[in-house]
Amino acid sequence: MDLAPICAFDVLATADVTQAAHADPFGPVPQTAVFRWVHLDMADPGVAAFLESRVPDVVHQALLQAETRPRCDRVDDGILINLRGVNLNPGSDADDMVSLRLWVTQSFVVSIRSRKVFAVDALRTAMATDPPPDVGAWLVRLTEGLVDRIEDVSVSKDDATGLLEEGIFGGGGGTAPDIGPLRASVYKLRRFVGPQQQALHRLTTVALPFLDPHREALREVTNRATRTVEELDAVAHRLTAVQDHHHTEAADRMGRHSYILSVVAAIFLPLGFLTGLFGVNVAGMPGLEWPFAFALLCVGSLGLGVLAWGLMRWLKWL
Repeated sequence: MDLAPICAFDVLATADVTQAAHADPFGPVPQTAVFRWVHLDMADPGVAAFLESRVPDVVHQALLQAETRPRCDRVDDGILINLRGVNLNPGSDADDMVSLRLWVTQSFVVSIRSRKVFAVDALRTAMATDPPPDVGAWLVRLTEGLVDRIEDVSVSKDDATGLLEEGIFGGGGGTAPDIGPLRASVYKLRRFVGPQQQALHRLTTVALPFLDPHREALREVTNRATRTVEELDAVAHRLTAVQDHHHTEAADRMGRHSYILSVVAAIFLPLGFLTGLFGVNVAGMPGLEWPFAFALLCVGSLGLGVLAWGLMRWLKWL
């Protein structure tokens, strides 16, 4: 079979010591092994044939789907799990979460990724020096690693929101160019973290014996995922409040400016009519031969402006 695993381990139990060793993914799991973990790349052409020979048909089809969402379902004596990790690959957005597909039984684990998942790489590195004693502990470490990195990204979104709040509510005013992209990023992250929290909760309730010793640890991971979902919801609401406040301030400024312009226009409207009337060049205009006519027109215009201003004050428009 033409298959090149990213890694393959047999976790062996020797007395009270658990050791990890690279395994032959094609051969049977040794009787001395507690479990085998095979990590595969979705682009590997041998993945389909390998899964066909190792997992139930329904699991085989689910693991190779082009699009996935977080899920956790028991199939016979194993668990089909789809999870997501934040995208920490260079040049990528963290909220563009990467998928991780898992088939887990008491003695066999296969994981498939399309892009590098840093939580899996950290677990892979630790296998040589600090391997998990069983499949349940492996699942706890994996889910903890995924949630750790999601929490870090969530905290960064919270910090960015705090800076925006300081700038807007602190009287900084001005524009808020980062609100739109930050809101989109939070919503995109929340879109996957919510279903993932539900999948992790489902994992704590799956009735399989190899999970029993680790249910409390899995519940703690689920609680952390729940808190992250709540924090992302809170950040989304705060960003909405920031944007609403910014728009309200902008509308208030526009209203004040428009009001001032309206007042000025109201004062100068009769003056414009008066000067326009005396500016026509037709016969019979009064004052054409009187030397004080222009001075009288200026005084009359000033008096009319003062009268208009006083009327507005009396009407409490100013």
